[in-house]
Amino acid sequence: MSTTPHIVRSTRRLPLAGAGMMRVFLTFFGLFLTHADVAARTPTPVDAPIRRHEFIFTEAPFASAHASTIVETPSQTLMAAWFGGTAEGRPDVRIWLSRQLPGQPWSPPVPVTDSLNMPAWNPVLFQDDRRTWLFFKIGPSPREWVGAYRTSEDDGATWSPATYLPAGLTGPARTKPIRLSDGTWLAGTSVEAGYESDIPAFAPYKSWAGWVERSTDRGVTWTRHGPITVPGEPFGVIQPALWERSGGDVRMLMRSTDRIGRIVASSSRDRGLTWDPARPTQLPNPNAGIDVVRLRDGRLVLVYNHLVSGRDALHLAVSSDEGETWSTPLVLQRGQGEYSYPAVIQTADGLVHVTYTWRRTHIRHIIVDSLRLPG
Repeated sequence: MSTTPHIVRSTRRLPLAGAGMMRVFLTFFGLFLTHADVAARTPTPVDAPIRRHEFIFTEAPFASAHASTIVETPSQTLMAAWFGGTAEGRPDVRIWLSRQLPGQPWSPPVPVTDSLNMPAWNPVLFQDDRRTWLFFKIGPSPREWVGAYRTSEDDGATWSPATYLPAGLTGPARTKPIRLSDGTWLAGTSVEAGYESDIPAFAPYKSWAGWVERSTDRGVTWTRHGPITVPGEPFGVIQPALWERSGGDVRMLMRSTDRIGRIVASSSRDRGLTWDPARPTQLPNPNAGIDVVRLRDGRLVLVYNHLVSGRDALHLAVSSDEGETWSTPLVLQRGQGEYSYPAVIQTADGLVHVTYTWRRTHIRHIIVDSLRLPG
C-alpha cells in the first residue's frame, strides 16, 4: 500500500478569552450546520466495507492531477487514467495512465496523449470484450472540446493512434459508457456554453445540458440525442452517469449547478433515443462530478459529494430500488482539501473499486467489499 504524502501541520495554538471562544464556537457550529447533510441523515464514518486505501502514484512529473477513470480488462488488469499537468486547463496538461497487473503494485504513470500545447481533459476508460477504449477531450476549455479516443488490445501496453471525432461529437463527458442488453452503447455527454469565469452569476444566456451519444456498431458511428435539461433552468446539468434498469429502461443521474443544488435524474424508455425532462432528486450536489455502477446483484452504487457546498468529503450510497431511494451515505474520505470526481466499477471478483481526485495533487484508489454494503 502506498503511503500518504508527507504533510506538515502546525501544532501551535492561540489563546482565546471566554467570550471570544464562545463566539468562535457559535460561528463554527453554524457553519457546520450549513454544511451538514441536507437529507437529514448522518453519514457513517470511514469503516468496515472499505478493504483498502492507496495512492495510484506518490511521485509524478506533474503538479496537479484530476478527473480519474478506472477499468478492468478480461485478464483482471486494472487501468486508471486522469489528466495531469501544471494545473487544469494549462497547455501542458496531458492524459496519464497507470496499470495494475494482478498481484502487482500500480505502475508509474505514463503519458498517453500529446496534444501540442493544447490541454487534454476528462479521460474515460471503457472495456469492450478484448478491446480497451480510452476516450478523452482536447481544447482550451470545455466549451471548445474536440473528442478523441485511442484503443488497446494488450491491457494498455500499447495504444492505437488517436482518432478524432467530428465536431459535434465529444464522446463520454466524464463517466464510463454502458452497453445495453441489446448491444447498444450509450455514452453520457454534455455541453457547457455561454459563460466565462467573469460572467455574472445569473446571466440568462449561460447554458449547460446533458446529452447521450449512441452507437449500434460498437463505436464505429455515433448519433447524439437530447438535450436533457431541467425545465425552466438552462444553466443546469452536465456529465450524465447511466445504467440500464431491470425492465430495459435506461436512467441517468447528473451533476448540477448551484441554481439546482441536487443530483438530477432522467429516464429513457426507448434505449436512449428520447429522454424525459430532468428532475432534481433528494440527493445534494455541490456542482461536483458523480458516478454510478449497477452491481451484478442489481443494486446501484453511487459515489458523490453528499454536501451542500464544497468538495471536502466524498461519499458512497447504495440503492436497491433502481435509484428511487438511497442508503445513508458512507464516508469514503473527509478532511481539508478537495476529494472529488469519482469513478466506480465492479470487478470480476465482486469488489467495488473507486478512484477519485485527492487534493488536486494525487489520485486515490479505494476497494470496497460489496457484500458488506447496505441492501
